Amino acid sequence: QLQLVESGGALVQPGGSLRLSCAASGSIFSNDVMGWYRQAPGKQRELVATISSGGSTNYADSVKGRFTLSRDNAKNTVYLQMNSLKPEDTAVYYCSVNRWLQYFWGQGTQVTVSA
Repeated sequence: QLQLVESGGALVQPGGSLRLSCAASGSIFSNDVMGWYRQAPGKQRELVATISSGGSTNYADSVKGRFTLSRDNAKNTVYLQMNSLKPEDTAVYYCSVNRWLQYFWGQGTQVTVSA
């Protein structure tokens, strides 16, 4: 069974930076798409960014130019570098693996952007 463990969430001031990490235990297949979603209070979970094993990325418009997603296939780990954080980035961030449209989720890590 694939398990995802996130880390790196914290309280940060507007304009600050954070790096989230997600380590997968269990096999990651070449077609697996890894990524991050987030859910703010009272809102639906939304896509932040995804990355294929070949390194192709997809970003939500709201984070383009500020967030960078990278993947270390040897370590089955993805990293989300978040810069120029805004209060509206506040949410629980969930790591995901999409395997042939079956989704695996981590437990979530809280990111709070506030002065």
